[in-house]
Amino acid sequence: MGNEIIVNKTGRETRVALMENGLLAELHIDRGDKRGYVGNVYLGRVVRVLPGMQAAFVDIGLERAAFLYAGDIYPEFLDRNVGKEIDDPDATVVEAAPRATPRTGQPPIQDLIKEGQEVLVQVAKDPISTKGARIKTHITLPGRFTVFMPTVDHVGISRRIEKDRERRKLRDFVEKNRPKNAGFIVRTVCEGQPMSALKQDMDYLIATWKRIQEVSATAKAPTEIHADHGLVLRVVRDSFTENVDRMVIDDKDLYESVQSFIKDFAPNLRDRVRLYRGAEPIYDTFGVETEINRSLSRKVWLKSGGYLIIDQTEALTAIDVNSGKFVGSSSLEDTTLAINLEAVMEIGYQLRLRNIGGIIVLDFIDMEKAANRERVYRTMEEQLRKDRARTNLLKISDLGLIEMTRKRVQEDLVSAISEHCLYCSGTGSTRSRITVVYDVLREIQREALRARGRDTVFVNAHPTVADLMYSSEMDSVEDLEKVLEKRVVVRAMGHYHLERYEVYSQ
Repeated sequence: MGNEIIVNKTGRETRVALMENGLLAELHIDRGDKRGYVGNVYLGRVVRVLPGMQAAFVDIGLERAAFLYAGDIYPEFLDRNVGKEIDDPDATVVEAAPRATPRTGQPPIQDLIKEGQEVLVQVAKDPISTKGARIKTHITLPGRFTVFMPTVDHVGISRRIEKDRERRKLRDFVEKNRPKNAGFIVRTVCEGQPMSALKQDMDYLIATWKRIQEVSATAKAPTEIHADHGLVLRVVRDSFTENVDRMVIDDKDLYESVQSFIKDFAPNLRDRVRLYRGAEPIYDTFGVETEINRSLSRKVWLKSGGYLIIDQTEALTAIDVNSGKFVGSSSLEDTTLAINLEAVMEIGYQLRLRNIGGIIVLDFIDMEKAANRERVYRTMEEQLRKDRARTNLLKISDLGLIEMTRKRVQEDLVSAISEHCLYCSGTGSTRSRITVVYDVLREIQREALRARGRDTVFVNAHPTVADLMYSSEMDSVEDLEKVLEKRVVVRAMGHYHLERYEVYSQ
C-alpha cells in the first residue's frame, strides 16, 4: 500500500491523517475553538522583561502572554549572518529554519528590548497546557517550493536533493532572484520543477512579506498581522508531494478549496485529489479510527508478544520495553535483541503518531553485549531520520537506557483528544477501598475525642466503602465502638467519590 492523505470534517472539527503503507503515521486536528497559531505573525507589546531568565513576556493578543527568549531575538537586534547548517529543510514548522548564531558577549535581554516596546514576532510553538506560545523575531514564510527568510542573508538547498548539477542550478537561480539581505531555503519538492514555478513561489512569498511590513507599520499592538493557511492547505503545501498516491476528502467545500489551491501550486497533482462519497464514515473505511484508539493506550503490543508502556508527564516521557509473552527460541541475549529491535521500530512510529516532545527516556531490556547495544542505538538513529521534528539522541547506557529529546511545537495527540480523568484527577489510580476504610476508622477516633458528651458518630461514605465496613471490617468497627464507648452509624452515599467520606457527631 502507498502513501495517502485522508481528510475528515465533522462539524467544526477537521482531521487530517497521513497514511504510510496503510498505517497512520501522523494525525493533525483542528477545531473551531482550539486552532493552532504556529507560523502566524503578530505585532506584540513587551509587557515584562525577566533578566533572571533572559526572557520576556509579550502580549500578542492571545489568552496568555507569549514567551520570548533572548536567544530567539534575531537579526534585527544581532548580526544578520547566520550559521550555514540547516536542521531540516523540509520540516513543516517554522522552527526548523536556520537559527541566528549569537555573538560572543551577546548583550543581555534588558539591553535588547524594553517594557512597552512593540515588536514583530512569529509563533514558533503553540500554547501548551499552562504555558503561553513561544515566539521569535526571526520570520520564516513557507511556500510550496521554498521557505522565505526575510531577515536572514542565506540560501540553503535541501540535503535530499543529491544531484550536484540540480543543486547548483537551483542555488544560482535563487541567488539571482532573491532580495538583498534576505534568504531562501529550497525544499526537496522543488527538484525537477520548472524555474517558472520556483519564481512564482518566490514572488508570492516576497509579496506576502511586503504586505506584512505595510500592515505592521500602521497597526497597533497587540494584533495579528498575518495568519498561515488553515490545517488542510498547510498539509497540502508541506506534505502533498509526488510520493503521495492520493488525497481523499469527505467534505465538498474542502475538496473545492484544495482543488483551487493546487491549481496554482501543483497542477500536476489535481487528479490525485478525490471526493469521498461513501455512506460509511471515511475513517472507518480507511481504518484510521482503529489506529487513533490504539494511540491512546498506555500499553502498546508488539507483534512478537512483547509490549511498550508509555507514560507521559508535562516535560518527560518514559517508554518501557517489556518482553511480555515473547520467549524466543535460542539464547536470552538473542531474544532480548529481537525484542529491542522490534521495539525501536514501534517507538519511532509512536513518537510521530502521538507527537511526543520534550525529554524522552527509552528503557530497553538489558543486553550484555556492547555490539548489540550499539546495533539498537544505530537502528534508533535510522528510525528517527524519518521524523521531520528535530531530535537529539544520546548513546545507550549500560543500563539499557537511551535519553533523547524531540522538538515539540504543538500539543501531543493524547492531550489534544483527551482530558484528565475527572474521577482520578489524571493520576491513573485512586486509593483502594480498604485504605479508605482504615482512614475512616482513624477519623472516627479523632471525632470521638471532639465529641465528648455525644454517644453516636456518623459516617457518610461511598457505597463500596460502606459495604466493607459492614462486612469484612465489621469486627474492626465493633472493636472501635467498645473502646470509644460510642455507637458508629455508617451511611452509603451513592453520589460520593470513592475517596470522599465525612465523619461527624452532630
